[in-house]
Amino acid sequence: MRKPRDFDSELKALDSKARQLKHAKLQQLGELVVATGADGLPVEQLAGALLAAVDVADVITREGWRQRGAAFFLRQGKARGGARPRAASAAAADGGTAPARSAARAE
Repeated sequence: MRKPRDFDSELKALDSKARQLKHAKLQQLGELVVATGADGLPVEQLAGALLAAVDVADVITREGWRQRGAAFFLRQGKARGGARPRAASAAAADGGTAPARSAARAE
């Protein structure tokens, strides 16, 4: 006879993992704001810029932003001794074809 599964403990473990991932995502976003120098902007201005970026549907504009972001991460990686950050590695791995809105809409 099989041992019954403890669904409650499995759900608690999954919930804990989801909370850890959400916390890590928020921390990485905060680090990105600081690394780009955007922490010097007023909060309202930064929020407005992000909202405008989410609303842009022009593929050419988004591709330009993606290329600029990828170059930023590559420069950061070289400044740290050649180690590429995870975000730059992910962008390079998928060829930059991932939708630009995926991180903003992940929640």
